[in-house]
Amino acid sequence: MKFPDMFRLDGQRLFITGGSRGLGREMALAIAGAGADVALVARPSDSLQQTAEDIRALGRTVWTLEADIGDLEACQETCARALEQIGPFDILINNVGGRRLNVPTEEMPLDQWLELMDLNLTSTFLCCKAIGGAMIKRGEGGRIINIASINAMVPGRGIAGRHYETAKAGVLQLTRSLAVDWAPHGISVNAICPGIFLTEPNRKWSQSHPEVIEGILKNIPQGRLGEPEEIGPLAVYLASPSARYMTGAALVIDGGYTCW
Repeated sequence: MKFPDMFRLDGQRLFITGGSRGLGREMALAIAGAGADVALVARPSDSLQQTAEDIRALGRTVWTLEADIGDLEACQETCARALEQIGPFDILINNVGGRRLNVPTEEMPLDQWLELMDLNLTSTFLCCKAIGGAMIKRGEGGRIINIASINAMVPGRGIAGRHYETAKAGVLQLTRSLAVDWAPHGISVNAICPGIFLTEPNRKWSQSHPEVIEGILKNIPQGRLGEPEEIGPLAVYLASPSARYMTGAALVIDGGYTCW
């Protein structure tokens, strides 16, 4: 296989959660640009429709599935509906998630902890179970990319609410475990661990908590936050034939933040 062809995804289908904005949007666009058709899963919004239009402009087929993946019943129903009406899928990206709350652990109500664990971890399990399980039954392999975080390895500075660190560490260990379990089926399972990117939620954080962002910038050797489009090529690599021998990996993309 020639070098450029090793990154082509023609004829493949992607199922991506949280695919309407930020990092999810950029990964969906990059993988569509490499030739794959895309099922976008996200809550109803103008950005979901805009991302779908941008994918169609690349000449790819796109399906929009409006759902709150943090709602576990909706998550399971959406996976089942996608498999019945669209599937099978060759690539799964579990991108939905977020910190959302800046509440100290000692003050966090149990219901909020459980809600955010469901959003960041349990939804990943359910999508892997459904979409990955269908890959096993199909018997043609597949690629799963779970979006963890550098906070799976190091706590965030100046931020409270360790539900996020806990959930993302769980995502990382789930990734490694499934990589071992599903390797005999030709399914690779890898994690991307982003640092701080200029997504819409982080732009809001920079306005409401500028001291947090300023503190983070001081600890990034490159001296800047990541641009969302910079994650797209990494997702394409992990989804492509080029990464066929990589599984169980956690790829950090953080401008050097975790180097010191």
